[in-house]
Amino acid sequence: MGATGLSTDAAEYRTRLLEQPDPQIDAWAAELMRDVAIRRGVVRVVDDLCRAARLSETEFERVFTSGGGPAASIGRDADGHLIVPAIALWALVPGIRSQIDDGRDRLVDYLVANFDELVYV
Repeated sequence: MGATGLSTDAAEYRTRLLEQPDPQIDAWAAELMRDVAIRRGVVRVVDDLCRAARLSETEFERVFTSGGGPAASIGRDADGHLIVPAIALWALVPGIRSQIDDGRDRLVDYLVANFDELVYV
């Protein structure tokens, strides 16, 4: 990564992410989910991941539970947005790896889609 730990733009960031080992991608994705949830809420994390990783709500639920997230904790907020406990967002990383053939690529897509969030943090 660059001298500040980040790339200069999202395209360079994607290129550098693709050079990283799987455990590093997984750690960064889980950390990003945690950090965004703290600052902007779980709804934002769920929406961002579904959009970037191209997951339907059903796929999201399958990914969450297969990664170790408790099925009974999946719900909706007062506005009808899909939510899960912030403390269990980490389950999405192993879940996407186990349920989606190109899970690594989709985690990279999530990281790149949130490049501006990383710069903020």
